[in-house]
Amino acid sequence: MDVDEALLTGESVPVSKVTETLEGSDIPLGDRINMTYSSTVLTKGRGKALVTATGMQTEIGKIALRLLTSDSSRKTPLQRSLDRMALYLLVVAILAIIIVFSVAKFQIGDSQILYAISTAIAVIPEALVAVVTLTQAFGVHAMAKANALVRKISALELLGAVTNVCSDKTGTLTQSKMVLTRFWRPEEGFYKVGGLGFSIEGDITRESDNTVVATDQLSNGIRDMVLTGALCNMSELRKNKDSEGYHGIGDPTEVALQVFAYKAHMGKPSLTESEDKGNWKLIAEYPFDSAIKRMSIIAQSPDGLYYAFIKGATERVIGSCVAARLGDKTRSMNQDELDQLIMPQVEELAKGGLRVLTLGMKKIKAEGEIGPDTFTREAIEQDMEILGLVGIYDPPRAESRAAVAECHQAGITVHMLTGDHVATATAIAREVGILPDDYGLSDDPEKHPKDLVMPATKFDKLSEEQIDAMPQLPLVIARCSPDTKVKMIEALHRRKRITGMTGDGVNDSPSLKESDIGIAMGQNGSDVAKQAAEIVLVDDNFATIVRAIEEGRRVFANISRFVVHMVSGNVSQVVPLVIGTGFFDNTNTSVFLMTPIQILFNNVLTSSPPAMSLGLEPVHPDQMLVPPRPTSEGLFSTSNVIDLMYYGWMMGIICLLNFIVVVYGYGNGQLGENCNKEYNPSCEVVYKARGTVFTTLTLMILLHGFTCRDLVNPVWTWSAWTKRKQNYYLLASFTGCVILMLIALYVPVLNTSVFKHRGIDWEWGIVAASILVYIILTEVWKFFKRGYLRRRQIRYEEKMRQEDQERIERFRALEQSQSPTT
Repeated sequence: MDVDEALLTGESVPVSKVTETLEGSDIPLGDRINMTYSSTVLTKGRGKALVTATGMQTEIGKIALRLLTSDSSRKTPLQRSLDRMALYLLVVAILAIIIVFSVAKFQIGDSQILYAISTAIAVIPEALVAVVTLTQAFGVHAMAKANALVRKISALELLGAVTNVCSDKTGTLTQSKMVLTRFWRPEEGFYKVGGLGFSIEGDITRESDNTVVATDQLSNGIRDMVLTGALCNMSELRKNKDSEGYHGIGDPTEVALQVFAYKAHMGKPSLTESEDKGNWKLIAEYPFDSAIKRMSIIAQSPDGLYYAFIKGATERVIGSCVAARLGDKTRSMNQDELDQLIMPQVEELAKGGLRVLTLGMKKIKAEGEIGPDTFTREAIEQDMEILGLVGIYDPPRAESRAAVAECHQAGITVHMLTGDHVATATAIAREVGILPDDYGLSDDPEKHPKDLVMPATKFDKLSEEQIDAMPQLPLVIARCSPDTKVKMIEALHRRKRITGMTGDGVNDSPSLKESDIGIAMGQNGSDVAKQAAEIVLVDDNFATIVRAIEEGRRVFANISRFVVHMVSGNVSQVVPLVIGTGFFDNTNTSVFLMTPIQILFNNVLTSSPPAMSLGLEPVHPDQMLVPPRPTSEGLFSTSNVIDLMYYGWMMGIICLLNFIVVVYGYGNGQLGENCNKEYNPSCEVVYKARGTVFTTLTLMILLHGFTCRDLVNPVWTWSAWTKRKQNYYLLASFTGCVILMLIALYVPVLNTSVFKHRGIDWEWGIVAASILVYIILTEVWKFFKRGYLRRRQIRYEEKMRQEDQERIERFRALEQSQSPTT
């Protein structure tokens, strides 16, 4: 009785059930071969079972219970940051209103009310919510183009902070297509087979001298191996209708053997359906039986002779053999000699994570015609000759190793949590770069930290204290159950890590829900897994996860950029507006440094377009070369708050000084009369000063958008403008806003009656000097900031080293306390 348990364990091969008692109380779910589970699929046979659990007590019920009790209603860090910012800005706006009214000695008229309201509006970044939504929407669109569908938009902000990715193996890091990559022939040695997936193109290379062997120069022994793999095989390879490739039908292992035969130009159709030459005929088939783990057939060759072919698990095929094909000669051997010849080669293949099959054949001596019932299975499966060994496995995707390397470069640790066996998981992890290339192969056991690879049975036995004391969490956990994955994520959370978890089966849904970012497979994933996840991969490819993380980093960085730009722009308006209430005219009335219309123009038309453009900023060249941001650094990190306050005050003070220079330096120091309401000859200097402040502030806010493209590195350098990808949205918004500024500055009536300023002439020199001072001060600020960040990074790394050392000491102390005393 075979049961497909992919829903629970993720293994695609049906499990053959037995009635024997299994010893031990900690057997992994996938190894409990005397148990059947709710919601799994019976694929072959029949049986009677004793019910041991129902409803929520079943394995599937436990998963459902975990999903029901998961809390997904908490606000994200971005939402909490925006909530706090709204409260702070509300307080500042109220204070600004009180200051304006206080300067007017609470003799409040229409102009004072309008100015106070405008000042309060200058505090509020009106477009912030719209820009956040726009940036996230474009991020979702970009990720969809990269084959990652975002189900919950809040996942975007956490993607940029991901420190650990826990990935499944089959189909995500690997191709989910079994491929024969290596084989061994007695006296001829090992051969490598090229080509991946179902491609029928691939070179056969002798490993001893790295020579490619042409298909017409294959030895007779190799040709017999290929013949066995092609004929003792029930699978088919068919050409795709909509593409040039092929797809396999049948057992994945047999498909791999059939593809190998095609590469040697000996595919089953060419042997049994050829029109140019005689064909092989299948006489009898003895199908694969999980009890004896082998399969055999009888076939008639084109010249009328009969042969038996066998394939299966090495230990079962050796028992049916009495000889080995050495070169072109057959040599009789007893079982001990066969073991000495074959088993070291089996270990060599298995060390690479390959599933090893043994192939054999014999010539049948019989008089007369042979039919399906002529021989019993026992009679055929004896006195065989061993032809050689083949190694089959699910190879990594071509892009997986580069994607893992990119993760490591970005400071992201990749873990493999798989239901596969330890040897296979270790081999794949080595190939994709999760483990060092020589892990498990080196003779020096101290070369690498121990327990980088751990079976789930061992990991599940560890207490939270033991796991937390481990110097490093395992990079590979094999034979995982749903609880193992959840336990791993909880361990990462206790270390303050942000985790991304991939999964496709129902068994993965609890860990997808528990992780910070659940990533479900779109092609082979279950609906339950997709519902539990925040992101769905359309192509089931690990490299897509890396692209998603890169996009998540871009989105959060862009949000940080435009928040610094918008809020610092607001501060730059509030500073001169509040301080400027100290200027009084001849009637002892406060003269507004900027009018309400100017304030609204800068706050809405000048500040918002550059901020929206920063939300569409291309990926920074260093985006994936820096570690993930710490979880403590949210949108309003100390660095961002200092930036926005510095830039805001700096631009505000420059504008204030411009007003003073025009009025008191080049003017007569007279502030006129009633200049807040209408133009008269006494207001000429005030109107010119307002025009200068308006122009300076508008241009600085627009140029500030370019400064905020990179809050750390220089922007106003030649290399930054020529070597880095430009933000054309920002250039367009700059051009458009400058045109609007010139219209507001020079169009008659509009300038004096609406904006209450005059067009400037010689004051352009002050504007140019102000822009130059702004650029110099920003680059000087960034220079000192880079030095500070370098020192902070050194302190952080030293702190991490100390924590690791303390963890190692705790782990050693814990091991010593738990070791038996002598």
